[in-house]
Amino acid sequence: MTIDTTDATLVSVAEAITEVIGPDHSAGTLAADTLLFGSLPELDSLALVELITVLEDRFAFEMDEDDINADVFESVGSLAEHVRGQLS
Repeated sequence: MTIDTTDATLVSVAEAITEVIGPDHSAGTLAADTLLFGSLPELDSLALVELITVLEDRFAFEMDEDDINADVFESVGSLAEHVRGQLS
């Protein structure tokens, strides 16, 4: 499964992940159902902090500490859904 390019938020979140973990990793195959924290070894706790910063800058919102949890960061799709919710 590839990223649905009609979903700009999903694409932008995948691009942010690629920016953080680097293009040489599995980021080229990121899809909505790609599992994140715990599944991508490059996405460790330090990379997670960097990803949050990149997302906050890219989408102009501040992520609440309560939103930094396994449900939000389960997959690319769940993270994109959270970002969408912050923008509405």
